[in-house]
Amino acid sequence: MRVLVVSTYELGNQPHSAATASAALLAAGHEVRCADTSVDPLDPEDLAWAQRVALSVPMHTATRLALRVASTVRSLGPELPVCFFGLYASAIEPLSPGRSSDARIAGEYEPGLVAWAGGGDPGPLVQLPRECSPVPERQLLPELSRYTRLVLGDDERLVGSVVASRGCSHRCRHCPVPVVYSGRVRPVRVPVVLADVQQLVEAGATHLSFGDPDFLNVPRHSLRILSEVHERHPELTFDVTVKVEHLLRHRDLLAPLAEAGCSFVVSAFESVSDPLLRRLDKGHTAADASVAVRALREHGLEVRPSWLPFTPWTTVADLVDLLDFVVAHDLVRNVDPVQYSVRLLLPEGSLLLDDATLGPHLGDFDPERSAWNWAHPDPALDRLADEVARLVEDRVSSPPEETFEEVDALVRSFGTRSAPRPRLGAISTGPRGPRPRLSEPWFCCSEPTRSQLEPLVRLPASS
Repeated sequence: MRVLVVSTYELGNQPHSAATASAALLAAGHEVRCADTSVDPLDPEDLAWAQRVALSVPMHTATRLALRVASTVRSLGPELPVCFFGLYASAIEPLSPGRSSDARIAGEYEPGLVAWAGGGDPGPLVQLPRECSPVPERQLLPELSRYTRLVLGDDERLVGSVVASRGCSHRCRHCPVPVVYSGRVRPVRVPVVLADVQQLVEAGATHLSFGDPDFLNVPRHSLRILSEVHERHPELTFDVTVKVEHLLRHRDLLAPLAEAGCSFVVSAFESVSDPLLRRLDKGHTAADASVAVRALREHGLEVRPSWLPFTPWTTVADLVDLLDFVVAHDLVRNVDPVQYSVRLLLPEGSLLLDDATLGPHLGDFDPERSAWNWAHPDPALDRLADEVARLVEDRVSSPPEETFEEVDALVRSFGTRSAPRPRLGAISTGPRGPRPRLSEPWFCCSEPTRSQLEPLVRLPASS
C-alpha cells in the first residue's frame, strides 16, 4: 500500500513520530512518503500518489493543524482513508463516523498503523503494547538544518529530537499523557535509541533534545542511555524534561546529567500557588520548585520552567506571585515569554473534567480546537489572558527581559497589591552569560495563536 505520512508540528523538531511511523510501515512492506507541513507545502502529487494518509498528532498544536490538513485531504481526495496517530488521536472526533476505512490510534501506534495500512483492523483506540518502537526512518524527512537549533549566545547547533521512553508514571490532572497512558511508561529499547542517535550525529546534530514526557520516569534506563551516548559521542550536549518531584527525588542523578553534557532541564513548574498545584496533582509545592532551581544550579544546570498561568481558579495575586518567583530566582532569561500566556487546555478525557468546581465554568466541546471551552468566573481574568497573549505575540522577536517587563506591568495593573517586586536573584542567581535555549519557543500545552498557526501548515494552493 502507498502511505503518505504527514507531520504538521513537533515543537520545531524534525518529527520523531513521523519517522517511527514510517519505519514501521516500511518494515511491513508498504511504500511510504513523508511530508512535514511545518517546513514544506503539502504536495498535491503526494496526495495523488497516496492510497492512504496517516496524520501525526503528538500534541495539541499538531492536532489543530492536522485537522486542517485532513480537511484538505477530504477536498482533494474524498475517498482517501485517513488515520490520526499519536497522543492526541483519542481527542479527535471521527471525520466520517461509520466509515471503517478511517482510523484513530493513540498510544503505541505502530502495530495498529501497520494493520490499518494493510487494510486490516487497526484495533482499539488506545493501544499500549510493549517494545514496538522501531529505529526512526529519517531519510524521508527534511534535513536537520531546517529545524530548531540550540542557541547559546552567538553559537547555534543543529538539534536532533530523540525519545528514550513514552508515557508517564504520573497522573497530573491537566496533562494529556495520563488520558492515554494512565500512569504507564513504555521504555524504548536502548539499541533503538543509540541507533537513532548515531544517524542524527551523521546528519550533523551536535545537540539532542529528549522528548520523553519525563526523562527520569525510568531513571536506570535513561542513565544507561546517557552513559552509552556520552561514551560514543562525548561532544554531544542534550536537554531533558523532568518533573520537580523527580528532580528532588533523584538529586543524586543531577551530577551524572551534568557530566554527560546536559545543557538545561525543562520542568513543568506550572504555578506557585500551592492550592492550584494540589488541584493539578503536580506532586510538588512552590517551595519544592525553589529547591529544584537551586539544586540544579549546584551542578551548573539551568532550568527552563513551563508555566500554566491561566486556569479557572487563577487569581491576579497568583499571577503576580508567579512573576515575582521568576524575578527572585533570576529566571527571566530562562522563560520563553509565551509561557506567561498559556491557558489551560481541556482535551477530551482530561482528568480535570471530573473536578466539580470546574463544572459551572465549562462550556461545550469544540471539535475544531479538540478541546473543551471554559470561562473564568471573573471576566477580567479572561480579558487579562487575551491581553497577555496579544502582547507576547507582538513581541515574539523582542528580548525576553523586555517582554517580561511589559507582562509584569500589565498584570500588576490588574491587581490591587502594592508590595514591591523582589530584587532580581534575591533567592537564587544564575550565570551572567547567555542561557541555553532552543530557537523554537513554543510548548505542546499552549494554545497556538493565529500568527503561529498560519505559517506552520502549508496547504496546496488549490485548497
